[in-house]
Amino acid sequence: MWRKCLERLNWCWRVVMTGGLFVLFGAGGLALSLLWFNLLLLAVPDKNKRRNIARRSIAASFRLFLRIGRFLGVFDYQFSGAENLRSDKGCLVVANHPTLLDYVFIASQTPEIGCLVKASLVNNPCFKGVIRAADYLINSQGETLLPESQRRLSVGETILIFPEGTRTRPGEPLAIQRGAAQIAVRSGCPLRLVHIYCDRRYLDKQSRWYQVPARKPMITVSVQQRIESLDFMTAQDEAPTLAARRLSHYLRQELVPDPR
Repeated sequence: MWRKCLERLNWCWRVVMTGGLFVLFGAGGLALSLLWFNLLLLAVPDKNKRRNIARRSIAASFRLFLRIGRFLGVFDYQFSGAENLRSDKGCLVVANHPTLLDYVFIASQTPEIGCLVKASLVNNPCFKGVIRAADYLINSQGETLLPESQRRLSVGETILIFPEGTRTRPGEPLAIQRGAAQIAVRSGCPLRLVHIYCDRRYLDKQSRWYQVPARKPMITVSVQQRIESLDFMTAQDEAPTLAARRLSHYLRQELVPDPR
C-alpha cells in the first residue's frame, strides 16, 4: 500500500514539474528574445558572428533545461556518439521524432547547428525571437528553401531536419517526407543519422503534456552512421528525383531506432 502511495505521489510530482518545465521553456525563450538577443543586436554588428553566438546561447540554455528536468526527476536521458555530431560540417542531420523535446536534445549537444522549423512557430511570441536570432530555416519558404539550404551546406553549416515533418505516431511506421532527401541529393551533401528512443510514451504526437507515464521515461539519443547522398545516384538518373526517392526509402528503414 505504501509503495503504491509513493508511486502515486511520484507521478503527481512529475505531472506538476512537467507543467513547470513547459512554463520555464516558454519564459526562457521569451527572456532570450527580449533581453539577450536584443543586446547582441546592439553589441555585435557582424550578422554571422551574432547568429553563432545566439545559437551557442540556445544550446547552453537547452543543456541547463535538460539538467533541471533530470534533477527534478521528470525524465532521464543519455547521449551516445555526440562527439561525431559536433565534428560534422556541411552535413544534413536527420533524426526520427518520437517526443516534443527531440530538437532540444540534439541542439544541446551541437552549439552551432541550424534547423528547419515549422512555420507555425514563427508566430509564437516565446519562440519567434529565438528563430530569428538563430537564423533558422522555415519550412514555408517555398522556392527559396532549397537554394538557401544548398548555400548554407556549401559553406559548412550543419542543418537538422526531422524527415517525418512532425512527431512519430506511436505504433505506426515512419512516414518520411521527401524534402530532406531532395535537399541532400541536390546539394550533394552527406547525411548524419540520429536515433532517438524513449522507453515510454512521453510527449508524443497523441499525448497531452499532463499524460506522463507511470515511471520516469529514459530518452536515448544515439548518433549513427554518416552516409553520402551521392551514393543514391546512378548513371541512368536523368533527374535527382529518383535518387531522392531511393534515399527516402533508405531513411524510412534506417531511422527506426533499436530499443536494445
